[in-house]
Parts: sequence; C-alpha cells; structure tokens
Amino acid sequence: MRLLILSLLLALAAGAARAECYADFKAKRDDPLRLMYGVSEVTGADCSTGAAAQQLQPVLAADGWELLEVVGTFGADGLNEREEDAGEYFLRY
Repeated sequence: MRLLILSLLLALAAGAARAECYADFKAKRDDPLRLMYGVSEVTGADCSTGAAAQQLQPVLAADGWELLEVVGTFGADGLNEREEDAGEYFLRY
C-alpha cells in the first residue's frame, strides 16, 4: 500500500513539475501573400521546436496557413514580451 501511495505521489509531482511550454512561430498564406507571427502553447512532455512544429502544422493548415518556422520555445515568463507582437495570433493556435 505504501508503495502504491508513493508511486501516485511521484506521478503527481512529475506532472506538476512540468513547466508550461510555449512556442513562437511564423506562418504564411498565399494569394494574396499574408505573413503571420504567433504564439502557441505546446502540450506534452517535449518542449522542443520539433514538437511545437508537429503540433502547429496541422492546426495551421486546417485554417489555411503554412507553417514557415518555429522561432523558439520558452516558458510562461516569456509570454508578456511577445503578446503585443503576436496580436490576434497570441495563443490562438
């Protein structure tokens, strides 16, 4: 019983310890050409640009955008400085 409780506590602590992850990215639409800079939350345990690209590509494509680049990933402490630049695309995708 103690082992079960300890395992559950460790699993909860591991989930709580995962820091929030966000990515800033660039995308485009053609005809006419439109460029976009946005910020999105990255879910899952992997907070890499590759994981962000895998999550963003299909949701952007469904809305007519082509992902050009994931600029980088960062924690919650980087949100405020990017909010104004992302405008309407701040945490939209």
